Amino acid sequence: MRRTDRLFDIIQILRDGKLHRAQDIADRLEVSVRTIYRDMDTLAASGVPVEGERGVGYMVREQITLPPLNLTPAELEALNLGMAIVAEAADPDLKTAAESLAEKIDAVLPTQVISEADSWKFAVYPFADAARGLAHMAPIRAAIKSRQKLRLSYRRIDGVLTERTIRPLHMEYWGRVWTLTSWCELRDGFRVFRIDLIETVLPLPEIFADEPGKRLSDYDPYA
Repeated sequence: MRRTDRLFDIIQILRDGKLHRAQDIADRLEVSVRTIYRDMDTLAASGVPVEGERGVGYMVREQITLPPLNLTPAELEALNLGMAIVAEAADPDLKTAAESLAEKIDAVLPTQVISEADSWKFAVYPFADAARGLAHMAPIRAAIKSRQKLRLSYRRIDGVLTERTIRPLHMEYWGRVWTLTSWCELRDGFRVFRIDLIETVLPLPEIFADEPGKRLSDYDPYA
């Protein structure tokens, strides 16, 4: 186990506020007592509120948490995208840290703000899904701006792969995943696609104009 991982595990052990003997911690982490002593000195020097001494035990009296934060939807979007970018990095430690952070944020993120009818938009592993769709964001944004048609390879929730030609109209963030509201030429109607389920995006050399009944302003999500 890397030392940074071990230090994190020690903090998790001490979070309960109880007194823990160095020997018990050493047995649990499969290291020597001397190693735990050194780790406790390191934690104390780094500002973690560790109290105790050798031969007695150690505990944390103050809660090791960040103060409550109120995030706007835009701030949450930026945070999620930032973590998705880090998760795509080659550094396995950064990837693991980003996934762990995402799980913590996801655990406290309210889901009640989304109606039950839209609950399908939430992913089982929301962070992984957000990261999967990240590569498609740029071409979709560009197509919306330029009113350019797109051809999508889209894997439905039931696993079936379909090909769609669409008029991309609007991307929306749901706190877990992104969705794309579009006019689907195959279905001759509005469709909402989860961006994390899009496998390929191909910009087409076709520009679409606003047509009554096919504009974003015509879209009724409750129809």
